[in-house]
Amino acid sequence: MGREQFFRSGWCRFAFDPVLANWVHHGLEAARNTLNAPEQAEWLRCGGTWFAGVNALPNDERGSVAGGPAVSGAAVDFIAHELGLTGFTWDRAQVSICYPGYPKPGDQETEAAARFRRNRDAAHVDGLLPEGPNRRRHLREHHGFLLGIPMAEVGAGASPLVVWEGSHELMRSAFSEVFQDLPPEAWGDVDVTEPYQAARRQAFESCRRVEITAQPGEAYLVHRLALHGVAPWADGATAGPDGRMICYFRPELGGPEDWLRAA
Repeated sequence: MGREQFFRSGWCRFAFDPVLANWVHHGLEAARNTLNAPEQAEWLRCGGTWFAGVNALPNDERGSVAGGPAVSGAAVDFIAHELGLTGFTWDRAQVSICYPGYPKPGDQETEAAARFRRNRDAAHVDGLLPEGPNRRRHLREHHGFLLGIPMAEVGAGASPLVVWEGSHELMRSAFSEVFQDLPPEAWGDVDVTEPYQAARRQAFESCRRVEITAQPGEAYLVHRLALHGVAPWADGATAGPDGRMICYFRPELGGPEDWLRAA
């Protein structure tokens, strides 16, 4: 069922796994400590309601934190057997933490960007980076997948991850058309802003928006091409002092052709 859902919808969830829960146990304190690390101060955003924490977790290439176990379990087995991805180096995980009130307006955020964050969950596809004063999008990173590992218990509505089901195939179709006559080494030079935004609008109109809430020991896997974001903190949603804390692994695997054409 996980395989069928993943390739149809662009994401799947994994039930409680004691192997992964052990990884969370060993990594939680290090994840907490990223908040107070001076070198990570730039990641506190949205009026203090979101710590973006990109590559903030001090894990090694096995995903191990502070001498703990390598990241492993059912989700990693799925990545190996269903996506065919093995023997790669794990990136330093993002430590994404949201707090009640997310998203408050950020000091460096335009009103349009703040509105998009509130109304459209800041929906995006990883690897399409905004560049220059006009924030034009270019393909710069070629992630293999997005693996989310909750680190703290939360209630429904506590800024869950949002995925637009089936959007990965809309994006694949759109970018296949953009890049069809170009060698892969030139894809990063192409300004893909307009076709990307058009595909995103199509996803908003035609794809089911799903909020994904999970607890420590559980995990979810998102297709690298899927449109996803973070929902605003709902009224009455609950979480402990750690807020909604999730570690995200997004290793870069292969090149642009793999990013676009792999399963």
